[in-house]
Amino acid sequence: MRSNAPGSERHARTLRAWQLAILRFAVTLDNSDRLAVMAIASEIDRLDPQQQGRPDFYFFRRTSAGLCAAILQPSRSAAAMLRGYIAQIDDDRLKRAFEAAIEEVDQPKAPAVGKAKASAVSKPVERRDGLWKGLSPRSAQRS
Repeated sequence: MRSNAPGSERHARTLRAWQLAILRFAVTLDNSDRLAVMAIASEIDRLDPQQQGRPDFYFFRRTSAGLCAAILQPSRSAAAMLRGYIAQIDDDRLKRAFEAAIEEVDQPKAPAVGKAKASAVSKPVERRDGLWKGLSPRSAQRS
């Protein structure tokens, strides 16, 4: 059992690196981060002790490709896949961070100037003309 501990520790570190790489991709949506996820997934697939040299074992590569696609193109089925992935995350901080990143992905981008769309969630902009009313100017404070 003792000889297996270093292998288990390596496997746990690699799984953690994979989860963090997926989080990074969810935040950046950068292709280089997607490629990093896939590289780590390939490494994890090679670590499986039941693989026994089979090059056709690709569970983590397939899962990673699905997660990256779900992040890039949100849909009902993508949301279900992401919820399933989130449910499997053991670390609460990582889980919350990933949920926040996915929430950002699901939110529509702010409309460009000149192409404003009505949004049910947007609030009217408050004018704060009287915000500095009654305060002395900075030039008076420098004396």
